[in-house]
Amino acid sequence: MAIFKIDEIRNMNAEEISEELNKLKNELIRERGVVTAGGAPEKPGRIRDIRRTIARIETVKAERRE
Repeated sequence: MAIFKIDEIRNMNAEEISEELNKLKNELIRERGVVTAGGAPEKPGRIRDIRRTIARIETVKAERRE
């Protein structure tokens, strides 16, 4: 899953944004599941990157609503 910059997100249409948001949320659930099960994630910083990208997407969605 790609980590997007804010400019990339702003260039997406609404369908692409919602699709990527769903993918990222599912990936976050999977990564958190690995940690909860007692395993070590492949990339420890990945959870943080996913959370930040989700926040960026939510920010763009809020900007478009106004």
